[in-house]
Amino acid sequence: MAQEDGKLSIPLFDMILCLSNAIDLISPAVVNHHKHVAYIASSLSTELGFTEEEQIQLMMAGALHDTGALSLKERLDIFHFEEASQGHAEAGYLLLEPFEPFSKIATMIRYHHVPWKEGQGSESNGEPVPIGSHILHLADRVDVLINKREDVLGQVEEICKKIENRSGTIFMPELVRAFMRLAGKESFWLDTVFPLIDQILAKKASAATIELDTEGLLSLSKLFSRIIDFRSRFTAVHSSGVAASAETLAGLCGFSEQQCRMMRMAGYLHDLGKLAVPAEILERPAKLKEDDFRIIKSHTFYTYRILNTISALDVINAWASFHHERLEGEGYPFHYKDKELSPGSRIMSVADVFTAITEDRPYRRGMAKEEALQVLHQMAETRKLDSEIVSTLRVHYNEINSDRMAAQAVASKEYEEYSRQRSKPR
Repeated sequence: MAQEDGKLSIPLFDMILCLSNAIDLISPAVVNHHKHVAYIASSLSTELGFTEEEQIQLMMAGALHDTGALSLKERLDIFHFEEASQGHAEAGYLLLEPFEPFSKIATMIRYHHVPWKEGQGSESNGEPVPIGSHILHLADRVDVLINKREDVLGQVEEICKKIENRSGTIFMPELVRAFMRLAGKESFWLDTVFPLIDQILAKKASAATIELDTEGLLSLSKLFSRIIDFRSRFTAVHSSGVAASAETLAGLCGFSEQQCRMMRMAGYLHDLGKLAVPAEILERPAKLKEDDFRIIKSHTFYTYRILNTISALDVINAWASFHHERLEGEGYPFHYKDKELSPGSRIMSVADVFTAITEDRPYRRGMAKEEALQVLHQMAETRKLDSEIVSTLRVHYNEINSDRMAAQAVASKEYEEYSRQRSKPR
């Protein structure tokens, strides 16, 4: 079953845009908000004479600044100009900081809603607030003021007035002055709302030198899984379980060490599209209504389309995104069947079902061995799952289940610590 090995090397910023795109899918009202803030923040840093590296850091921070706001309510609340909560900023910091290339931008994100207050905002809880945080704050509020349904140039005067009126209280005066210089350029506003803003950001990011190899991508994909799963206590450890099960199963099916690492990445990323699903739906323990299930069914499509923007991830994308396709063609969303599904995609399907039925959820216990094997056998018999892969799982059930449980125990501790840190008063 093994497929060709492939060395991976992907620019970090490309992966950041993937995550940014996924987060912005939660509501049409916030589409491209991250990218607009990234552009405005990087433009401000250019106007202020920051180094190229500092400009890129700010652009990355802008592209991820609302990572901690992953419920629909939180995302929409952010668009109240005067009353943005700081809770999501702390959550974003806690999610991003463990990944070493994000350590600096995580700190900027942590304080990106701290008001200037005539200089008091240079610190927060006794800790220094980076100037980058204040740039993000200004960039974020500028984008919130833009009505995307109207001509942007006709809004410039009113936006500038609102920003100037809050100089010294909400915003750092030096940054407001830099913004006013930018605001005189029509190109700044037109670029900010340009439909193909990805191209503008990609050109700005071309000087970035951080390339992720297989190990770097593995670390980043694990970070993605935390952002995906930690939205809800119902899903807090799911991707970790799928990643571990799929990796072990792939090894037992003849995949090489490199391919097994890629399979683990695919497991971490397989539910990326669920960032487009409101947490309120994920939290329902009862049977989903038809409308809600239609929304859930879209998540694999979004996973595929988001990852499809990076050609180097084509194999991982196929393994990750087709986990709800079925051999008889009755899966979703593409209704692929038989030869259209690679061995890796088939392994992921089995790993996903296995993990879903054996893991504990807050509202029910996972299935015991014999019951789980019966479900998998039935799905193999009806050609929903690959019978050979199910047979491999049956023979090595204890090993695969042990790896799943170990990975999910680690993820559970990480989730509890994240929840504890997030709920601490600051």
